[in-house]
Amino acid sequence: AVPQKLDIAKRLRRMGTDIIEAGFPASSPGDFEAVSAVAQDMADDDRCTVSALARMTTADIDAALRAIEPAKRKRLHVFIATSDIHLVNKLHMTREQVLARIYECVTYAKSKHIADEIEFSAEDATRTDLGFLCQAVECAVNAGASVINIPDTVGYTTPDEFTDILHAIRTAVRGKYELSVHCHNDLGMATANTLAAVQNGARQVEVTINGLGERAGNTALEEVVMAIKCHKNLDFEIGIDSKQIITTSKLVSNLMRMPVQANKAIVGRNAFAHSSGIHQDGVLKSRETYEIIDPEDVGVDQ
Repeated sequence: AVPQKLDIAKRLRRMGTDIIEAGFPASSPGDFEAVSAVAQDMADDDRCTVSALARMTTADIDAALRAIEPAKRKRLHVFIATSDIHLVNKLHMTREQVLARIYECVTYAKSKHIADEIEFSAEDATRTDLGFLCQAVECAVNAGASVINIPDTVGYTTPDEFTDILHAIRTAVRGKYELSVHCHNDLGMATANTLAAVQNGARQVEVTINGLGERAGNTALEEVVMAIKCHKNLDFEIGIDSKQIITTSKLVSNLMRMPVQANKAIVGRNAFAHSSGIHQDGVLKSRETYEIIDPEDVGVDQ
């Protein structure tokens, strides 16, 4: 997987991505090697950060830090589940034990002085008791985490619910930290939830090309980028070169051998095709009648 990850990382850098989460080093020797290769390739890149994922264990943290160490800019991303469903059925831990683990592991990672910043994720945050979620976030911030990620791990929440969760966290947890979100698409609302988060204080969004990810996938980079680009009234700046979208989509699809759904938004082969006679007539008279995106803006030549 090393050549593929390097190819994709190079393309993402060209696109203008700020942070590349290159993998989960403790999960396998191959993933460790691939993350390390991406970090080495970015040893002189002072614009893009290489991030690696780790569970809340010292072994995972050590593996992740070793893998990203060659990078110029590096981030450690640690996570632990916080919902009672996960605590009871998966972790077999109490809430108090989870809080202790968060503080211990974030403090440990900070003491290594390798990562420039530490990101904390509360897995299954949207099904977590809100009071306890705020406690977990506050614990991570107090221990030294500077990026707080709120994942909708099972694609359960709605934009209104997500707005309330983020507002509660921002109100309850003081300190200097950047708010991030990570949404899954199980109910088809990943992009909507991500945009709601951006409008409510999130300044980092975790996305994938073509919406790849567990089960029904994650928020698609191309959808978020073009939604914000189309809605000028949102007044947000994105450093992504949208003209690289189609090329990047095809690269990822080919390397991962995962075809893109024909009617997938932005990057599907039918995204700019018109079959209805009424639509064809309108487009021939004026493209704007049925196309809200200029195909050239995402790299479609014709």
